[in-house]
Amino acid sequence: MDIIFLEQVKVQTKLGVPAWERMLPQTIILDIEIGYDLSNACKSDAIADTIDYGAVVGRIRDTLTEHSFQLVEALAEHVCQLILMEFGALRVKVKVAKPGILPNLNALGVIIERSKK
Repeated sequence: MDIIFLEQVKVQTKLGVPAWERMLPQTIILDIEIGYDLSNACKSDAIADTIDYGAVVGRIRDTLTEHSFQLVEALAEHVCQLILMEFGALRVKVKVAKPGILPNLNALGVIIERSKK
């Protein structure tokens, strides 16, 4: 399986367990791996034969602006399902990092991986 990767995608969203933390958008950082068969795109050099990563990033930014999440786990699942369902990915791995949320901690987050069933 081939991989399209999107690294250090900065997105604004409302995220956190306490309600006060979800009052204002905060920056999260996503690393995304999208499993897809790229053999046709390698031959054709046509965007129609691959996943448009610009469209993926735009869609993620739109949906995370519209939604609020308590847990990074729920946010990561939301992103995975979006990419699987809307973009036809075969597999998705998402790392969600919430930077600078605790003293003396660079970031916290999760990594989840989902496959098309």
